[in-house]
Amino acid sequence: MRRRKFLGVVGGAAASAWSLRTNAQPAGMPVIGYFSSRSSKSEAPLLPAFNKGLEEAGFVLGRNVLVEFRHSDGQDDRLPALAADLVRRNVSVLVATDRPSSFVAAAATTTIPIVSVVGRDPVRDGLVTSLNRPDRNLTGVSIFTIELGPKRLELLREMVPNVGEIAFIANPKSTAAAAQINEVTAAAKSFGQKIVVLNIGAEADVSPSFETIAQRKVGAVLYSANLFYQVMLERLVGLAARYAVPAMYEWREFVEGGGLMSYSTSRAEAWRQVGLYAGRVLQGTRPADLPIVQSTKFDLVINRRTAKALGLEIPPKLLFTADEVIE
Repeated sequence: MRRRKFLGVVGGAAASAWSLRTNAQPAGMPVIGYFSSRSSKSEAPLLPAFNKGLEEAGFVLGRNVLVEFRHSDGQDDRLPALAADLVRRNVSVLVATDRPSSFVAAAATTTIPIVSVVGRDPVRDGLVTSLNRPDRNLTGVSIFTIELGPKRLELLREMVPNVGEIAFIANPKSTAAAAQINEVTAAAKSFGQKIVVLNIGAEADVSPSFETIAQRKVGAVLYSANLFYQVMLERLVGLAARYAVPAMYEWREFVEGGGLMSYSTSRAEAWRQVGLYAGRVLQGTRPADLPIVQSTKFDLVINRRTAKALGLEIPPKLLFTADEVIE
């Protein structure tokens, strides 16, 4: 069993350290355009891993490389303008850290190298034609996101045995919502688990959904994989605590912020790989010569304090298999 300190101070320091901009750019120093549909706050805990990857390739922020940040704060309609701004600035490489920003970056330029983090299958989705030899100006890391819904449901049921009804929260605005709902409801049926699908696609949907959860006496909540929920992290975790409902989230940051549990690809490893690839591109390697890496490391994170507050005893099997238990 391993312990982990909260990342608030580290994350804030990282965000501050990474706030260097090109207006202080020494002549000839390359600039990375860091582009995300999440918020700067939600990205901050990932920056040390990205920095580590850059250093492995021989680049140190402020010494021989600079970074320009652009975040849409969950508003995907802002992404094209943010990408166009970075393209106008002629950055040396674009780093797109999620699926929406990756597609927008690919549409914005065919010449600037792009290193991306994408969920689902980048070949099936049309970003590249091959994982081993991407055929255009884009490479990066492919992580599992929406595919993990049934596994998250299984783990949540282990944490809350004899749970009555589980609410599956989905974003109706997401193109992946239907697939996730189908997979989770099919898994629930195979388990004999009662499930209700609730839609949260905007901030105004949050309170009514939790009121429904309370009215139906829902026994636990499972969140779909969606970037909007990362932007809403503090509110979602706070409401789960207020309504005393166990919740399973996509990413560990929810658990570090007080949520009960999460199961996901290891983003620290993914962001390290993205930093390494960005550095290799700066050294002159073509994206087409860098195979897209498929992440194989997964993290189950549990917050013991939250479990205790909810009156839950963590099953020994989960304690044994957890990658991290926050005390």
